[in-house]
Amino acid sequence: MLAKSTQFKQMLESDQVEFILEAHNGLSAKIVEETGFKGIWGSGLAISAAMGVRDNNEASWTQVLDVIEFMSDTTTIPLMLDADTGYGNFNNVRRLVKKLEQRKIAAMCIEDKLFPKTNSFIDGEAQELAKIDEFAGKIKAAKDTQEDPDFCVVARIEAFIAGWGLDEALKRAEAYSNAGADALLVHSKKSSADDIFDFMAQWKDTCPVVIVPTMYYNTPVEEFQKCGVSLVIWANHLLRTSVKAMQQTASQIYKESSIKSVESEIVSVKEVFRLQNAAELKEAEKIYLPSEK
Repeated sequence: MLAKSTQFKQMLESDQVEFILEAHNGLSAKIVEETGFKGIWGSGLAISAAMGVRDNNEASWTQVLDVIEFMSDTTTIPLMLDADTGYGNFNNVRRLVKKLEQRKIAAMCIEDKLFPKTNSFIDGEAQELAKIDEFAGKIKAAKDTQEDPDFCVVARIEAFIAGWGLDEALKRAEAYSNAGADALLVHSKKSSADDIFDFMAQWKDTCPVVIVPTMYYNTPVEEFQKCGVSLVIWANHLLRTSVKAMQQTASQIYKESSIKSVESEIVSVKEVFRLQNAAELKEAEKIYLPSEK
């Protein structure tokens, strides 16, 4: 089987638009793979929310690392970590790359904002962006540090989020591509994909482009293919689904003081055991654990 990093790089270089789905722990990562997706988005929002903290770097980078290690261990498809700003300056980024490669993480995405970051959909225009040269230095530091030639660094451009416009987005895109970024994530909070289409019309296709259509979800995916987008991230939908399901089930159990009516609406305990690969342990016990007659 190809290395996870190689699988991810091939997705970026594919002549077809590819799709990856958010996961936030080992269980959700396994579900993403079983569904058929070729890759996983280790969402900073989803991972922090699952911990019960804000998407403001309140979870430390080592705590995030612990989560994605479980996600990587339980799957065979590549994972790209949403690494926020890289958790500090270029030196923090260098250490992060080493730790990600040790855990067979295929790629990381870092954004050109300041540490500690704030989620892009919370007062995005009030958030200050990093200086271009400083952020380009982070990218170069990451690429100089990696040992796996296929490990990918995706540079996330927040110019549209901050209200700085197309010219600034293009200027940053060129600088980040020149610094060695393997792909560019162009982010927008509009309900239409106009920002993306404007960018793609001007971009010279020297570096693959990744998008996150959380807000412009009504845009047909065929339009992304036509304009040359390489990778689409469905960024937070398993987390949001699980929140709604848990709220509904908890409320029903509370109101009825019974689990009878919810039993037919939820998975069996056997399904949980299957996802945990409990059967493999039983077989391993036959080989490695002495039996007592």
